[in-house]
Amino acid sequence: MNSKDFNKGLGLTALGSFWWGVVGVVYFEYISFIGYIEAVLHRCIWTSFFLIITTIYFSKWNILIKIISNTKNLITLFFSGLLIFINWTTWIYAVSSNQIIDASFGYFIMPILSVFLGYIFFNERLNAKRIVAIGFVLISIFFLLIFNFQSIPWVGLIVALSWGFYNLLRKKISVDTDIGLLIESLFILPFALVVFYIITINGFTDFGLANPSLSLLLLLAGPISVIPLFLYVRGVELCGLGPSGMVFYITPTFQFILGYFYYNEVFSIIKLISFILIWVGVFVYLKDLSENN
Repeated sequence: MNSKDFNKGLGLTALGSFWWGVVGVVYFEYISFIGYIEAVLHRCIWTSFFLIITTIYFSKWNILIKIISNTKNLITLFFSGLLIFINWTTWIYAVSSNQIIDASFGYFIMPILSVFLGYIFFNERLNAKRIVAIGFVLISIFFLLIFNFQSIPWVGLIVALSWGFYNLLRKKISVDTDIGLLIESLFILPFALVVFYIITINGFTDFGLANPSLSLLLLLAGPISVIPLFLYVRGVELCGLGPSGMVFYITPTFQFILGYFYYNEVFSIIKLISFILIWVGVFVYLKDLSENN
């Protein structure tokens, strides 16, 4: 790996992480007036269509056919599709209901949670620093359980668990990231279209020819979701998992900053202490990554 490719990889990973942490938050918060259910439906529908277009453009039909001809791949992608749907729904609900800080909690602990899941399901080695990082995450959660049960950032935990188990399932099969996401999206698409039809005929949708500018804005839910994925995955390919894992923390950091400073979300002392515990765990985890890369 030469330094030029490494630096390019870091740049792409940083751009993808920044997109998730800023562009995605601002976009979905801006369209939150349509309701999180319709926002989720648009994300599912237009992600599918956008990925179909990219599959045609990059001539990946042979890869798609090869993947769907494998029963194990299809079953795994069906369940990973359910997990990504849960993740999208929870995250958009968090943005729409002024819980961006809680959602950032999930993205702070997600890489550390993935390490823990890798240990449980793949017998991956845990060194002392990673055990300490996992310990701080558990202490933070137990702290909230003991001192203020209502302060537990449930949306963040669901975001972290759904994304962690999603990555776990995707790790069990070897498929292109974008084609895998296309298949997952196609599993979700029929359900999304049926629900969208129901809310449309009942007059509960903001999408339509009556408001073309808004409709065009909602169409962007597809590329808004897929572009950072392309950037991040390409970045990982060029600079490796360790460096990209460190850069990923741009995402929850900017989510937290936006939630607290821009959207003025409530942040109690109890929750601050729990976040400090998480940040200590993240620091230990990042130190371990830097020493092993």
